[in-house]
Amino acid sequence: MALEPIIMLVLMFAIVYFLLIRPQQKRQKQVREMHSNLQKGDDIITIGGLHGTIDAIDEEKIVLLVNDNRKLTYDRSAVREVVNQN
Repeated sequence: MALEPIIMLVLMFAIVYFLLIRPQQKRQKQVREMHSNLQKGDDIITIGGLHGTIDAIDEEKIVLLVNDNRKLTYDRSAVREVVNQN
């Protein structure tokens, strides 16, 4: 009789893991891979919505080329998505 609540608790944890925790871990892995594969010339969008082309890149920062050949420096983690990869 005391085994049934334990089974329900384990089942609830499994549901939470597969619906919430695992998808979040997959998304974090995809973002890490995207950040590590950034290259000069990639067209990107930042988390703030700025569109630009990577002009220079190092381990922690990127320099974006935007309108009128303006250069802006951002943290590498500020990249939301790569639009066109070279």
